[in-house]
Amino acid sequence: MKTDIVGLLRSRSTAPVRLIAACLALSLSVPAMAGDYQLGPQDKLNIRIAEWQTVEGTFRDWSAVNGDYSVGPGGTLSVPFAGELPAAGKTTAEIAATISEALQRKLALADKPEASVEMVQFRPFYISGEVQSPGQFPYVPELTVLKAISVAGGIRRNTDLGSQLGKDLVTAKGNFDIYDDQRVRLVVKRARIDADLVGKTTFDVPKEVEGDPRLQAIVADEMTILTSDQKALKLKLQALDELKSVLQSEIESLQQKIENQQKQVDLAQKQLSNIGPLAQKGLVANSRLLDSQQSVADLQGKILDYETAILTAKQSISKATQDAIDAQNTLSSKLAADRQQTEADLNEAALRVGMQKGLMAQATDPATTAAITSGEEPALLYSLVRVVDGKTSEIAAKEDTLVLPGDVIKVKLAPMASQ
Repeated sequence: MKTDIVGLLRSRSTAPVRLIAACLALSLSVPAMAGDYQLGPQDKLNIRIAEWQTVEGTFRDWSAVNGDYSVGPGGTLSVPFAGELPAAGKTTAEIAATISEALQRKLALADKPEASVEMVQFRPFYISGEVQSPGQFPYVPELTVLKAISVAGGIRRNTDLGSQLGKDLVTAKGNFDIYDDQRVRLVVKRARIDADLVGKTTFDVPKEVEGDPRLQAIVADEMTILTSDQKALKLKLQALDELKSVLQSEIESLQQKIENQQKQVDLAQKQLSNIGPLAQKGLVANSRLLDSQQSVADLQGKILDYETAILTAKQSISKATQDAIDAQNTLSSKLAADRQQTEADLNEAALRVGMQKGLMAQATDPATTAAITSGEEPALLYSLVRVVDGKTSEIAAKEDTLVLPGDVIKVKLAPMASQ
């Protein structure tokens, strides 16, 4: 199909080519699940870039850029060549347009590449409180509080509360410790990656985790990775530099051999010029003349061999230089990818830490204890904890209230009326 389209474009005049290219670009830029949904941290997107090259009359697929990306904790999207782009609060169509403009501007492209941005996975929602299975769940469109409670196994029965509260507290405390440990490790890992990207041999402990008793071991582990990365790169670069030095010495030696060989050629040609007239007069045998000519040819052949060897050595030096550049670029690319993934993992760990804190607080809520002892079926209160424009707020909710990705649904027991 692609070949047919390219052939059609090549066989038409400029105006139809532009029209067909615009139509195809439009189809690429329409996201499958865009709608009016506004992006936020932890949303996962699939990005594809295609560029219409006017001069060649062909489409080029940017396979090096295409792939899945996550919106970072700061609400930004990191796309190769386009850089860090603000994504929070934007739709997939708006992000696609931003990527196209950024690529054209930064790479000085004559034709604007077209970007297709599709939702791969919404950021999850969280539910805590009086449900059978509190925790994190995948978000689906048109989710309401009642649907979310159903996903979490329904309302927890009052008869289960007594035994369940103790389990919830222990589970939440254990999960909190696990996620908080992950958070600290990811914060230190991010600091190590930042140091590695700029070539530093050490890094400072981030202030947000200062004083944590686990820091010494975590920092030691990350320092080992930092030292290993830089040592491996340094050894490779040193080996390539040594190879270039050896090749340069070989070139100098070959050049000296060429000079000496040229002197021998000059002497042989001088001897040949003396023998030539004598051979014409019959004073010297023709075999001696042929021997002198052969000697000159052999000497000149060796000079040619030396010059070929010098060219080969210079090519090897160029390759070693390129290998050194590739080694540095490979490490930088790997670190950049690790940095992006670490940011996504850190954001998820922070959200889970917050959720477990809420679960621990709920397990020790006085209203819950009162409901257990009363033996009555208590009324429930619903609320949504939502982040809007960087600010967290708690909103009263009902069973039919729509839930958004990233929301934390609280299902609490209503306070008992005083006797």
